[in-house]
Amino acid sequence: MNSDKLEFQVAAQSWPLDNPFRTSRGASTEARVVLVTVTDGEHTGRGEGVPISRYQQTPQSTVAQLNQIFPKCADRRQMQELLPANAARNALDCALWDLEAKSSGKRVWELAGIQVIDLVETAFTLSLDAPEKMAAAAEASKDAPFLKLKLGGDILDLSRAKAVRRVAPEVRLMVDANESWSPLHYREIVPALRELGVELIEQPFPEAADDVLETLDHPVPVCADESCHTSADLPRLVNRYDAINIKLDKTGGLTEALLLAARARESGLKLLIGCMACTSLGIAPARLLAGAGDHVDLDGPLLLAGDRHHHLSYAAGKVGLPSRELWG
Repeated sequence: MNSDKLEFQVAAQSWPLDNPFRTSRGASTEARVVLVTVTDGEHTGRGEGVPISRYQQTPQSTVAQLNQIFPKCADRRQMQELLPANAARNALDCALWDLEAKSSGKRVWELAGIQVIDLVETAFTLSLDAPEKMAAAAEASKDAPFLKLKLGGDILDLSRAKAVRRVAPEVRLMVDANESWSPLHYREIVPALRELGVELIEQPFPEAADDVLETLDHPVPVCADESCHTSADLPRLVNRYDAINIKLDKTGGLTEALLLAARARESGLKLLIGCMACTSLGIAPARLLAGAGDHVDLDGPLLLAGDRHHHLSYAAGKVGLPSRELWG
């Protein structure tokens, strides 16, 4: 595309959550996103990114970064060199994919050669809380066939998992520690989690200390989240993890996510397709990867009090494909 013919707009937005959401790092009450709109005079593309505070990203810094790069960012491949893998690049990359789809009359999955599935099962995430409150949240999510439990690295973690399993004996389970565990906690809790039928443990250790996974048994497969951003990370992960979590706000968009997924498969790693708390516009590009995922965790919009027009369809624990009006 010719950047001289494109008009770019960027805006920070706040979307209130339905309920406060807690992880081992703290609580949030809103999803803060950045919306990029790209217009060629006839067609308009949109993309959404979620600045991640864990990596010192804010809506303000993301907007400023995009405003600096707009005049020279019409080519997705060139953009991989101009911007780091972050929320800014994600929003712009996905907006350019959307614009290309709109102007060509094709869907993004046709342009990218992705095989898609009409409906895929997604996990629903339970906020970190006391065991009885997480059990109540599980009971309130009876239609969800797959639950992800946020854990905190404290003495209540196993009680949380047991409480949820007690009220949801048939549901599939995975857990996410958000870098909060110690090696001792891992050794003490993982065998019991296996007995409870937990399928996946996401990022138990801090990114800077995850080399300990090379010396620990993996009775439950372990998935890299904070430790995996782009395909450049894979060489140091293959002996530590069994799977990776692909989030477009970490890869910096769909372009790198497609490469990461392919390279991870070549390395023998399984795929979790994940997300931040965001609207359906942020989920739509990741939804195209879901058919290739071993696990899918694309529940971001379900945490919100409201969503965008033409939002994704969620029913009985499954999510559909985005409409043309939404994205791609």
